[in-house]
Amino acid sequence: MKNKEIQEERMRGYFIEATKEILKGEGLRCISVRNIAERAGYSYATLYNYFGDSKELIYECVKDFQDECGESVKIDTANVSPGKKRLKLICKSYVKYFVQYTGIFELFFLEKISDLASKQPTVELIRTFIDRLCEDDWNHLISKKVITKRQAEQLKDQLRLTITGLLLFYINQRYPQSYEEFNKHLDEQLKLILNF
Repeated sequence: MKNKEIQEERMRGYFIEATKEILKGEGLRCISVRNIAERAGYSYATLYNYFGDSKELIYECVKDFQDECGESVKIDTANVSPGKKRLKLICKSYVKYFVQYTGIFELFFLEKISDLASKQPTVELIRTFIDRLCEDDWNHLISKKVITKRQAEQLKDQLRLTITGLLLFYINQRYPQSYEEFNKHLDEQLKLILNF
């Protein structure tokens, strides 16, 4: 890699990290080119040398947040074979990440699509995230003829909608009131969905 490319990657990284800090701490409503540049320690004109607009930065942050969550899931499921048990653990790890980083949950699931959408497929990236985390397990269950491909698609929808709904109530309305109760409710729902 040439010095210029290294410098460009470094500069892009500064702006991405600044955007992530703002998103985690203050949320999307505080994102502006000026705020990002100020947090990164550069002028907003410099930011435009590396990114077209703040939506491009948000897309990069979504990918980074998903990578972070994916790493947490890998750690939490490292010694578990593909199948129903690991599906459940993936879902629980995914939920744990969003409970820990509620600002990221809000970015992913509560912000207006028009505030996130750009040339990049940000919305689709978010919508299919849990599916991608569980893809190997669904394929394993299909290959072992535990479920059909059609059943897997229906179960993916159920899982995606149920988990998002549970998180929405817990994060925004504190229902149920304790994390312990929330986890119990999550376990019950996962048991119902994965009862095949």
